[in-house]
Amino acid sequence: MSDPLPSPAPSASGPLFVVFNLGSGGGDAASARLAIEQACASAGRQLHLLTVDDAQRLGDVARDAVRRAGDVRGVVVAAGGDGTLNAVAQAVLGSGCAFGVLPQGTFNYFGRSHGIPQDTAEAMQVLLQSPAQPVQAGLVNDRVFLVNASVGLYPRLLEEREGWKRRFGRSRLVALGAGLATLLRGYRSLRLQLEVQGRTQQLRTPTLFVGNNALQLEQLGFPEARSVERGALAAVLLRPVGRLAMLGLILRGAFGQLGDADQVLNFAFVRLTAHLGWPPTRRRVLVATDGEVLRLPLPLRFRVAPEPLWLIRPPGRAPERARA
Repeated sequence: MSDPLPSPAPSASGPLFVVFNLGSGGGDAASARLAIEQACASAGRQLHLLTVDDAQRLGDVARDAVRRAGDVRGVVVAAGGDGTLNAVAQAVLGSGCAFGVLPQGTFNYFGRSHGIPQDTAEAMQVLLQSPAQPVQAGLVNDRVFLVNASVGLYPRLLEEREGWKRRFGRSRLVALGAGLATLLRGYRSLRLQLEVQGRTQQLRTPTLFVGNNALQLEQLGFPEARSVERGALAAVLLRPVGRLAMLGLILRGAFGQLGDADQVLNFAFVRLTAHLGWPPTRRRVLVATDGEVLRLPLPLRFRVAPEPLWLIRPPGRAPERARA
């Protein structure tokens, strides 16, 4: 039996249905909104701006945007940080709609890795002038992740980081301070059983991190960044270490040398199943997907999505690379 023919690229020239998370990042939402409206008016492009001031409503608004866009061959656009992009991509994947992004968050790994500017006016020009191209999405138990998914220490870091952001604002320095404070309070190791390519391995680790973003993996120093660009995902596990050793690993990651550390296990894969405990005992576990924490049933099944997201991105423009 021959492989099925790839689906044609969806239209990138229809009306824009922009899901705009007003709470993303630390920028001026009013200025960003004005830039979106002015760009569409200048291009004569129909715009439906769907603002969200409660992150709990993102999924419902995104599904409504996909339904409405599907009726008119429209484009569904996520305006926000990586978490907002994740929620909208969850609704868009498999819908037949083109996907656009207007990065508004702190790190913006997804947009940066695909050459989409941080500036809203510049990103709108990309959105209005570029074609839809296929890009890879990751899945964990059928939940989309564009940048990474993880279990263990990392979801806990994210939960506690949100408290710091509410107190001190959104910045990379605040995120780093929150992470250090969490590590200094101590953490537990997970007992994982991994199934990869027909082989089973049992190990202890503070966290299992699965990457789907070459830029982030490059910045941390992992050679699996190249595998992600070729259609795989990257698994990163830390061996159990003390607090000082963990702080040392964080510093290595900051200098792009984490992939060389003896305490780190990393490999590329297409499918991975993770059970918790020997034998498995727990039924659900906290999982972080693109910075958003949720509870998923076990086992966790990580895989490359069988169909791509059709992202509107610059043709022929190289994505941002990690700085040497």
